[in-house]
Amino acid sequence: MQLQQLAYFLAVAETRHFTRAAELSRVAQPSLSKQIKALEEELGAPLFVRARGNITLTPAGEILLPLAQRILADVETARREIQELAGMRRGWVRLGATPSLCAGLLADALVRFHERYPGIELHVEEGGSRDLIRALGGGELDLALIILPLHSSDPAFVTVPILRESLVVASPISQPSPTNGGAMRITDLRDQPLVMFRRGYDVRETTLSACRAAGFEPRLAVEGGEMDAVLRFVEAGLGLAVVPSMVLRNRPGLRGTPLAEPRLLRTIALAHRKDVALSRTARAFWRVLMSYLGTLTKAELGEDLEVIAPTEKLKRI
Repeated sequence: MQLQQLAYFLAVAETRHFTRAAELSRVAQPSLSKQIKALEEELGAPLFVRARGNITLTPAGEILLPLAQRILADVETARREIQELAGMRRGWVRLGATPSLCAGLLADALVRFHERYPGIELHVEEGGSRDLIRALGGGELDLALIILPLHSSDPAFVTVPILRESLVVASPISQPSPTNGGAMRITDLRDQPLVMFRRGYDVRETTLSACRAAGFEPRLAVEGGEMDAVLRFVEAGLGLAVVPSMVLRNRPGLRGTPLAEPRLLRTIALAHRKDVALSRTARAFWRVLMSYLGTLTKAELGEDLEVIAPTEKLKRI
């Protein structure tokens, strides 16, 4: 059974005339009659009672009529929706990002994308890099903004480094600065109570490793928080926290003190699965994000953030 045969059947059913149906279908009448005959032979029953000047549906034709209408309507709907997607009028992007990125530059990039593609739905999952990599590997995400290096032995990921960021020590403005001026050393945290992220956050592992490399185990005042909770705990005076610099933007209750050399740095990358072709909508988001990064000035980035994406990546994907 072919879609064209069903279309010819509907044309005859509507006009009750083979010649007129052929004209509407823009096909020769013998060709239309031949296709109707082939359909009847495949179904094993006549669809029309053929009488001069009086074409009517048989019982088999009456059964087929609503089914054929539904099939062709579904085909037209599928065609239209695919064309709309091809024109970037509909679709979705499933994006994963760390909490610091969601609170920082990602929001501005999403605004740009939504303005350009208002019909594309944005599904954002917030989590630590390890969680995002698992979701990406499981097919739950199209793209993920993660921290390098990957904590996965799976070689099926493509990663494009886009940003390098310094970690800073967050402290409440309501209390004296943890240093007399300038940068802090990791060893300055030895006797300070720290607010620590939950397991799964790369910044947690980076902080613990730096402290242990300096010869001490940090004293944790609060442990296990998400990004917003950690910042609120610091604002409340429960302790200091080592955080990505960008999360302190628009946080007037917190100060960020830089760390002395060797600084603690992290590299942010855009990741996707190597074995799954990116959808057109995901590629569009990638282009918008890269374009946005390419427009940021040094003043907008600040001293602790640097765009490291290759120039050609910023221009196109």
